[in-house]
Amino acid sequence: MTSTTEPVEPLSVEQLSETTLLRFATAGSVDDGKSTLVGRLLHDSKSVLVDQLEAVERASASRGQEAPDLALLTDGLRAEREQGITIDVAYRYFATPRRRFILADTPGHVQYTRNMVTGASTAELTVILVDARNGVVEQTRRHAAIAALLRVPHVVLAVNKMDLVDYREPVFAAIAEEFTAYATELGVPEVTAIPISALAGDNVVEPSAVMDWYGGPTVLEHLETVPVSHDLAHCHARLPVQYVIRPQTTEHRDYRGYAGQIAAGTFRVGDEVTVLPSGRTSKVSGIDLLGEPVDAAWTPQSVTLLLQDDIDVSRGDLIVPSKDAPATTQDVEATVCHVADAPLTVGHRVLLKHGTRTVKAIVKDIPARLTLDDLSLHPHPGQLVANDIGRVKIRTAEPLPADSYADSRRTGSFILIDPSDGTTLTAGMVGESFAAPEPVKDEADDNGWDF
Repeated sequence: MTSTTEPVEPLSVEQLSETTLLRFATAGSVDDGKSTLVGRLLHDSKSVLVDQLEAVERASASRGQEAPDLALLTDGLRAEREQGITIDVAYRYFATPRRRFILADTPGHVQYTRNMVTGASTAELTVILVDARNGVVEQTRRHAAIAALLRVPHVVLAVNKMDLVDYREPVFAAIAEEFTAYATELGVPEVTAIPISALAGDNVVEPSAVMDWYGGPTVLEHLETVPVSHDLAHCHARLPVQYVIRPQTTEHRDYRGYAGQIAAGTFRVGDEVTVLPSGRTSKVSGIDLLGEPVDAAWTPQSVTLLLQDDIDVSRGDLIVPSKDAPATTQDVEATVCHVADAPLTVGHRVLLKHGTRTVKAIVKDIPARLTLDDLSLHPHPGQLVANDIGRVKIRTAEPLPADSYADSRRTGSFILIDPSDGTTLTAGMVGESFAAPEPVKDEADDNGWDF
């Protein structure tokens, strides 16, 4: 078996620098064809190296398949190849002349819901696949709900395996209508429905010749043209301090800079800023970027800020504009996805990592567990187990300057860590979810970390 893929001239550094970056994730139920879609997308956009394709062709031939199984381009674990499923999140990087992409291919099994949360947490778009023969199923609704919880701005409904329903338009229209109605209830801001056959390549990269009733974009065309409208450079400016730079050399004897990656917004020389949680104020006297002074810097640049006043700033502090500072609190209410095998319980003592700051905390209450298939709330479950999504109230040992996740996905998120071994327990999103939780019952806990 020989490859028919034409060699493609790689994009130059100049071309790449002129293109925008889109992070997106794929999701869907088991056997809906996520890995095949990703493989087809990479193959037809000429983003597969010759040796990669040859390896897939050999593996497919050894399994008795006449055509290369493009799903093998993303299913990298041995168990994934043997079972024909996705278990872990597979990240792929590719580019076209119009845009660069970071793709997270996430699993479809219910027990790997936490992996979907991981893959979609930084995504600007989610592609949710549906098997045209089965329509919208429970796992479809679950993934749509997670996309809404994570505030993913754009959702693509890819109705796959249209070849197995004879490319009938009414089948596609009914699925698109049902999914869009459900997603609208969740508050998903935008849904684009596309009928595809990942196996045959219809409407993935090239328009389908057998679905002339569809006049919308292909999957790749939509990915290349969807506006990244939530530009973080125009959000609330936030700089979590990663490191304090004090060279103390002859040349830089009095240099004191605060280094970190700008999480959101733009900083300019002359800005009045506040350092949280201390609340001390100063003015930006200089900004160093790659060793050179600049007048302004924005997300996601890594910079060093210099302040006009000598104030106490250390790792974990947050530098923000004085006129746009978040409130600090020791009581954090959030929607969380529990990712550890051990349950999260009321009274659980944890470490909370927010940005570059890690503080002791205790789980004061778990008001509700969310049932994603019908969005019902199970009040006061007492604990969350692996893959559960619920509401929690957390008391921290020190005040935290946390934004609402709806306002900033970067500074409105946190993780809970097991203090005994450093295991990540839970991923959290500050503020309200799309479903109103039960009122939090504040109960005192005198045993252990009671702040």
